[in-house]
Order: sequence, then C-alpha cells, then structure tokens
Amino acid sequence: MVTALDEIFRDEWGRVLATLIGVLGDFDLAEDAAQEAFVIAADHWPRDGVPTNPRAWLIRTARNRATDHIRRDRAFAARLGLLVAAQEVEMPVDTTTFPDERLELIFTCCHPALGIEAQVALTLRTLGGLTTDEIARALLVPERTMAQRLVRAKRKIKAAGIPFRIPPDHLLRERLDAVLTVVYLIFNEGYGGRDELAAEAIWLGGALTELLPDDPEVRGLLAMMLLHDSRRETRFNDGELVLLEDQDPSRWNTTPIARGRAELDQAIALGGRGPYVLQAAIASLHAETPCDWAQIAALYGELTRLTASPVVELNRAIAVAETEGPQAGLRIVDELGLDDFRYLHSTRAELLRRLGRTDEARDAYRRARELTEDGAERRFLERRLTELANRTGSGCDPAAPE
Repeated sequence: MVTALDEIFRDEWGRVLATLIGVLGDFDLAEDAAQEAFVIAADHWPRDGVPTNPRAWLIRTARNRATDHIRRDRAFAARLGLLVAAQEVEMPVDTTTFPDERLELIFTCCHPALGIEAQVALTLRTLGGLTTDEIARALLVPERTMAQRLVRAKRKIKAAGIPFRIPPDHLLRERLDAVLTVVYLIFNEGYGGRDELAAEAIWLGGALTELLPDDPEVRGLLAMMLLHDSRRETRFNDGELVLLEDQDPSRWNTTPIARGRAELDQAIALGGRGPYVLQAAIASLHAETPCDWAQIAALYGELTRLTASPVVELNRAIAVAETEGPQAGLRIVDELGLDDFRYLHSTRAELLRRLGRTDEARDAYRRARELTEDGAERRFLERRLTELANRTGSGCDPAAPE
C-alpha cells in the first residue's frame, strides 16, 4: 500500500497542487492543504481501499481542508465567501472535469521576476513534490537557506501579483524558453552524479511533452535528457569519472535510448530544428558505436550558428579533432575566450597531450584543476597529470552539456 501511495503522490502531486493554487490563489495554503490531503489518504486508503478516482478524492479533501483553515482565520473572510459559494456545487468525480493546471503552475514558478535559483527550487517543490530538505541536499545548500529561498519566492509571487496563467501568445515562446532552461539546469545538476535531480528533470520533461505535445523543442529537450541519461551507469566507476571513449557501450541503457530517439523523431516530424532538437540529435549520435564524428561536428556547427555560444563551439572543436586531428581542434579552442571555463582547459590539455606537447598539456590540466571543485572531475584531472608521460589515446567526452 505504501508503494501505491508513493506512486500516486508522484503522479498526482503536481496536478493536485496546481488545481488548488488555481482555486485558492495562495501557494502556502494550497501546499498545506495538499499535504494534509495526502496524510489523510495515507491513513484512510490502507483501510478503505484506494478510491476509483484518487485525484478527485485528493482535490476534494484538500479543498475541504483549505476551507476549514480559512474559516478559522478571520483575515480570510472575503475569500471564505468565494470558497463556500463554490462548495455549494457538487464536485464531479470525473477527473476530466479538473483542468490540468500544471502548465500554469510551471510558468508561474519560472516567471522572470524570480531569480533562476528560486525558479529551480520552486519548480522542484511544486511540480516535483520534493521536500525542502531534499531540494537543499540535491542543490548542495543548507536546508535553512533553501527554506528561506522558497518563502521569498512565494512572497514575491504574491506581492508582485504574478498571474497564475499561461502567458499570452506574444510572450509564450520567450517564457517557454525560460521554462525549458530551468528543466535543463536541473538535469545538468544531476548529470554530474546526482541521479535524483536528473530523474526529476526527465519527469518534468515528460510532463511538459504531455502538456505541450506539438512543441518540437519540448520534445527535443526530453529526447536529449533521455539519451544522455542512458549512459548514466557507465559515466562513473566506483565514483570515478569515465570518458565516453572508455565506456562500455554494452552497458548503456537501451530503454531511454529508444524512448529518446522516438521523441527526437517526433520533434523532427514537427519541423523542429531548434537548439534542443539539435542537441538531441547529437546525443543520439553519441549513443552509436562508432560515433559519426563528422555528422556531430556538422550539427555542432549548426548549433553554433543558432546560439553563438562559445561552449557549443568548444564541443565542435572536440568533434573536429576526431575527424581532422587534434591540431585542427586546438586551432578552434585557442580562438575561444573562455579562460575561466574549466572544460576549455581540460579539452585543450587533452588535445595537447595527443599532440605530444607534454609541458603545455600539464599546464592546461593544472589550470583546469584550479577551476574544478567537483571531486570526481578533480580526481580525473589529477590522474591525467600523473599519467601524462605515458598515456596515449584519442577521443573526448563532450566538453560540457550546452
């Protein structure tokens, strides 16, 4: 029964909370009421059985709890009148009568009036259902700091009158791009080894494709995350970073590869050729053996033209080095102004090592190490420094997810 309740919580938390926020207009009240409804469910359902429509039951119970809270608080008398009036109408149990307002919720959480850190935290809390402690641990900040961040974000939504709605058409593309950026940032945080965050991002990406099935960039983002995540088990060995060239392809997870490629096919069928679709196509090629480095380089070139990102160009340099040799890749790297970007120096070091320019490679590895805090990456760089004199090989992992 616990497992069933956990699954229902995972599936329904965002929907229930979004509906309550739409009704109540108050994040804290909606969240408290939703939590109470799930606590009541945990008490009643093992004894009485799971209702035919768990979502309707949870929303009705949560709304009743919210009404009780408002009745006890005279300061919310005006809002109480609205809720009591609404409650006089029998609430249908057919789940289709409840509009799925998760899309409104994620646009509210990712409103540009909020800082990016608050957007990430609030999205994980409201759509993903993570506790404050879980978010704090995942993002490596103290729980108290995270609690304050969430409180300030909710207060700002209320004080600024941020609307709970899908943006109008003339703002939709820009605002959707911000939402996708938040999901991508969450995935990137998890890609370095925090699996729970990567899983949350993929879940959010799936929810977005359900809500916006005809947007190719939404599908492209989900495809890219699935394809990268397929190599999760091989990217680390006993906590140590393993480059693409050293991974065992037989251990890659074929299920997310197939699902990711299916999402990519749909994105392309929808006419997608945006940044996330291109990154998904590149990730799909990385999941092939051997890699088609020429095609990867061409796609990175197209992505550079779209984004003008020096990080994308750094990744193109890696692909070029595979097809035209390390000197060709190094020429591109040396033209990039990314002196404080650790992956530029680690990539440059790899190329110099392959060219036999040991002293320069050693300096580049040391610079990369200076800029690296992550334990696994630092240990990898230290191993490279130790092995530099007698290590040979070719190929690099992508410098960094774009």
